[in-house]
Amino acid sequence: MRIGVLAAQTGHTTKTIRFYEDAGLLPEPPRTSAGYRDYPAEAVTRLAFVRDAQAAGLTLADIRSILVIRDSGQAPCQHVTDLLDQHLTLVEQRLAELTQARDALHDLKRRARTTDPADCSEDQVCSILTVVAQGADGV
Repeated sequence: MRIGVLAAQTGHTTKTIRFYEDAGLLPEPPRTSAGYRDYPAEAVTRLAFVRDAQAAGLTLADIRSILVIRDSGQAPCQHVTDLLDQHLTLVEQRLAELTQARDALHDLKRRARTTDPADCSEDQVCSILTVVAQGADGV
């Protein structure tokens, strides 16, 4: 099938399909005698897999590594499990960071509500965002 038909069937653009080809996610298809790409029907399934893997948070490099294993005739299940574990760990770390950032922003909002602009010092840009220097004993 030609690239336009493949694009229509998969919801990808022809530019994306060419990019995936260049990135090693989609094998280069044979060419017709006129030089057009002639994708096999399996390309639809492969592009659906790429989309599903991206939706799961996998990078193109991750996806390529899975496809290399599958293309060698092996099941990539253990590799996929390892990748998912790694990504889950990263997401959990990011959630912890975001929780800490949210808490800090709530603290700043409380400080902002109680700050009187008339009390702001000219030697500070903004007392709401300026960290008050603490002594050695933390006070």
